[in-house]
Amino acid sequence: MDTPDVAAAAAVHRLVDRHETLATAESLTGGLVASTVVEIPGVSSVYRGGLVVYATDLKHALAGVSEALLEERGPVDSDVAVALARGARERCSADWGLATTGVAGPEPQDGKPVGLVYVACSGPGGDTVRELKLDGNRAAIRTESVTSALQLLADCLCEAPAPS
Repeated sequence: MDTPDVAAAAAVHRLVDRHETLATAESLTGGLVASTVVEIPGVSSVYRGGLVVYATDLKHALAGVSEALLEERGPVDSDVAVALARGARERCSADWGLATTGVAGPEPQDGKPVGLVYVACSGPGGDTVRELKLDGNRAAIRTESVTSALQLLADCLCEAPAPS
């Protein structure tokens, strides 16, 4: 398993090579994805910005997640993760959106267990979401969520056709 900085470097270098841009929307990671990405030299040519939407109402207000979806399923949901990624992409005018939502603990949230995390990527060819069931303390879950989100982005970039 890569570390967050290795995963970030892989994703950023692929974005640079492709001349494409990235935006983020983060819940449980609270800006750690953005912070990790901006540590990589050359990122200023590809990183547009991000949204930290920790509160559920801000997922709607800032990232454009449907209020009905949030009311029906709650903030920790695969479709919410996809909506966050799409929202980051659209609201920040980026080619790619990357999102995290989940429960870092120490207590379950809305009936969802600690360690349940969704990471999602939205790009020109569509959306991909992964469900994670992570172990460890709050810090470990957040760190692994960052790494997994960045690995998802790198994988999506590898699979996507090169821009024309």
